[in-house]
Formats: sequence, structure tokens, C-alpha cells
Amino acid sequence: MDLNKSATAPAWDNEKSAMVQNPPPPYCDNAGVAQPDQAYPQQGYGYNHQQGAVYNQQLYSMGQQGPGQPVPVTMQPTVYVTQGPLENPVDDYMCYSIFTMFCCCLPLGIAALIYSISAREANHIGDRMSAERNSRTSRTLNHVALGLGIGSLILCIIFFVVNVTMRFGH
Repeated sequence: MDLNKSATAPAWDNEKSAMVQNPPPPYCDNAGVAQPDQAYPQQGYGYNHQQGAVYNQQLYSMGQQGPGQPVPVTMQPTVYVTQGPLENPVDDYMCYSIFTMFCCCLPLGIAALIYSISAREANHIGDRMSAERNSRTSRTLNHVALGLGIGSLILCIIFFVVNVTMRFGH
């Protein structure tokens, strides 16, 4: 077998040369990794974004048919603002919710537990309004579940006492 000969047909060379494509972007060995002098890793797809870089873009006015004068556009760095946990967290009633779920009323206890977890998460991310709303809802559901549990317990005791006195009382 001759290694100098091509395995492709000679007629295909013209077709391949007619299909001109841009080469892919260059490979970046440390894409997405912060460099020692950067606070955040660069993001992109093989080309480097530069903070404060100026790009020329063309503007078209309403009556203008052709391109306008190039206008510089400055890229601003992205700033993320986050809140930390609350200094004085709102009560989440987690233990109360678990108690009412197991001992009083399972469906309302589950709902109260979900709101307790939401209140705890809102405390953790620093959202006081959400934490207060979820805490208030959890407390209300816990009170209702406790009331239903105590009421059903009292009704069961009354039913048992009446049933025993009816059988053995006369």
C-alpha cells in the first residue's frame, strides 16, 4: 500500500475547497478558572472578554437607509449583591410543626412543616418579609392542627366514656 496516495477520490477535492468555513475558536487550556490576578473566572466561548473594552456598533436613525457613524459602547463589569443571614432571625416553629405532624393532625402538620422550612430558608438568605410571612403561616397551621388534635382527643374520650357507661352502667 502506497502511503503517498490519498484515499479520497480526486473529484471531491473541488467540492471540499468550495466549502469555506471559519476555523473553530482557539483552545483555552484554563477556561473558566480564575487567574491569580482576577477575582472571578473569565466566561466565554474561546475568546477573551475584557473589562472596559470598547466595541464599535453602528446605529441607524429612523429615516436613514445606510449605516451610521460608529458609536463606542463600554462594557461594565457585573456586580452581584447578596444578603447574608438575618442577625435576629424570625422563629420558624420547626419543633412545633414536627410535634403537630406526629401527634395531632398529620395533613396540617405537614403543611406547617413546609412553611417552617420555608421560614428557615428565608432566614438563611436574609429575606425578612418572606421569613415573617412563612413563620406566621406555620404558627397558624400549628395552632389549628393542635386544636383539631385536642378536640378529637376530647371527643374520643367522651365517646369512650359514654360507650362504657351505656354497656355497663344500667
